[in-house]
Amino acid sequence: MSVNKAIIVGNLGADPEVRFTPKGTPVATFQVATNEKWTDKGTGEKQERTEWHRIVAWGKLGEICGEYLVKGKQVYIEGSIRTRPWEDRDGNKRYTTEIVAQVMQMLGRQGEQGELPVQEPEPRNGGEDDLIPF
Repeated sequence: MSVNKAIIVGNLGADPEVRFTPKGTPVATFQVATNEKWTDKGTGEKQERTEWHRIVAWGKLGEICGEYLVKGKQVYIEGSIRTRPWEDRDGNKRYTTEIVAQVMQMLGRQGEQGELPVQEPEPRNGGEDDLIPF
């Protein structure tokens, strides 16, 4: 068994960019910054590091991200980590690692940029209950 799950809470670096696949499926991409703070044990100096995470949200979740998320907004993202290859203009093979969002929750004070409930992924089995009794 293996698990591929990422959970981050951070702030958007820019408004999401929403595009559509040839079949019309919305795809939102955006960057979320997370900060880490600590005190260096050797020097006693406070340290800080910012990590940027590329987020991709598909379908209805992508539409919602594009409509409600804005630069600076704090957000909770839950999804899986994917690395995909692509070619640059010179034909060199490159790789991008991103979090494919399955759950998004806008954080912050009530009334900021319009709040929505947690967006859960749609059931993969078409909404049918499985045979497990719990």
